[in-house]
Amino acid sequence: MFTGIIEAVGQIKQVEQRDQGVRLTIASDKLDFSDVAVGDSIAANGVCLTVISLAGNAYTVDVSQESLNCTVGLGEPGEVNLEKAMRLSDRLGGHLVSGHVDGVGEVVKFDPVGESHLLRIRAPRALSHYIATKGSITVNGVSLTVNEVRGDEFTINLIPHTLDVTTLKHLKPGSRVNLEADMLARYVDRLLHPGNM
Repeated sequence: MFTGIIEAVGQIKQVEQRDQGVRLTIASDKLDFSDVAVGDSIAANGVCLTVISLAGNAYTVDVSQESLNCTVGLGEPGEVNLEKAMRLSDRLGGHLVSGHVDGVGEVVKFDPVGESHLLRIRAPRALSHYIATKGSITVNGVSLTVNEVRGDEFTINLIPHTLDVTTLKHLKPGSRVNLEADMLARYVDRLLHPGNM
């Protein structure tokens, strides 16, 4: 489990093709690795991945082909948002995040509004009914509050701090992003519509 509060931005330094996916080497000078061990989980752009080796300020993970098929941002070198799995004693600064991406959205608009930025994303239709005004959504691993929902599109206000400490500052119209809906919405939907799943 995660909170959606990004601890550091890392770099995918190496992508090694495997039979059924890729092996990534991810490095970060800002992530504290002192309490990380092989077998621990670190989310990269909102995707929960298991550490298989550690060396200095870098670690390796395997990403299955299935994960590559339903996410973006893990198949090539580049920046990624990083968060270590939460402890039960941690503060829940964002919201409960599983690290299991529900779908890939597309940025429709990313414009400055005063000191902040307005971000509008089009969600996959199967995911959009889980998104609610003033509810939580995870975008590339970042816990955010939804300002408005119109059909399959929703808007978010990004404050300068969020842009400074995440990769979201690089978004532009057409960018694809990993989305994870609030897990509570999925459970409520399941309870209300048991035959739909």
